[in-house]
Amino acid sequence: MKIGVLALQGDFAEHIRMLKQLDVETVEVRLPNQLTGLDGLILPGGESTTIGKLCVDYGLLQPLQQFGQGHAMWGTCAGAILLSRDASRSQPLLGLMDIRVARNAFGRQVDSFEADLDIEPLKQATNTRAPYHAFFIRAPIIEAVEGTAQVLATLPDGRIVAAGQGKLLATSFHPELTADTRFHEYFLSLIDS
Repeated sequence: MKIGVLALQGDFAEHIRMLKQLDVETVEVRLPNQLTGLDGLILPGGESTTIGKLCVDYGLLQPLQQFGQGHAMWGTCAGAILLSRDASRSQPLLGLMDIRVARNAFGRQVDSFEADLDIEPLKQATNTRAPYHAFFIRAPIIEAVEGTAQVLATLPDGRIVAAGQGKLLATSFHPELTADTRFHEYFLSLIDS
């Protein structure tokens, strides 16, 4: 299995570290030809507007859209915004998932927080019942899940923080900043589904 991590800006190195812990071959993706031969792709956290503009500048927007139509793709934080159809503002988006996302929904950097989440699909995929400890840093919120997209996780107050749609996955939080590999394992399980 070979997984790419979009490496234009943001915390791509942390995702690569997690994948290597799982003995997965990884590729840093900066150009369209680097998508060839990949089984899946992670869009990391960072600054969604900057990542989107760099995708346009490097001719990656359309190749990423085409890749996501047939392959597993996971967006964390800024990457979740890029996957969405609507981010409530004008910026480059892949428009692959039937979700509407609000940027920085929890506030500024000082408003970052941690939360234990009960994520049933994650528990089933990794055969463990423990809650998932999630880090939210200037995180977006998934305001609406439509079409074939499904809610995977919410905060206790009901706000949506993870969604799936076929082989596509979006999380508001940063699994790459934990020592817990379960979310990366769950993403890898989507590739074979």
